[in-house]
Amino acid sequence: MPDPAPHRGRRRLHGDEGGVAVYTAICTIALLGIIGLAIDGGGKLRATERADAVAMEAARAAGQAIDPGTAVTGEGIRVDPEAAQAAAHAYLSRAGARGSVGLTADGTQLTVTVNGTYATKFLSVVGIGSMSVSGHGSARLLHGVNQPE
Repeated sequence: MPDPAPHRGRRRLHGDEGGVAVYTAICTIALLGIIGLAIDGGGKLRATERADAVAMEAARAAGQAIDPGTAVTGEGIRVDPEAAQAAAHAYLSRAGARGSVGLTADGTQLTVTVNGTYATKFLSVVGIGSMSVSGHGSARLLHGVNQPE
């Protein structure tokens, strides 16, 4: 009578065919997803940092648009609101960004907000083609130099 043991071993090996391929496919998809999130997350972070930098520089440019009438007479340093907004918008335009410029009622604080989008590289596969980014910058007008005592 033939030994049935070798036949049982074949069945068990035959039942495992393709198991490694399925495991490898699942791990590969998960790994690509993690890499995609890291790349697109980093890309959005860089886009947000750029938006912040552009907003800060636009606020700085706007803060230099002082009203010469009050500065020359020594009455105080105030921003010319129209010139400040024009300077900030001109900077945003040269930087290829869009945003808004705000000035406080007392004319001493400028705020610039930049809005944009980051076009995703990997997340577009799952239907997320872009992510919105925004940056903020402000400039406060200071007069004189304060030295520590």
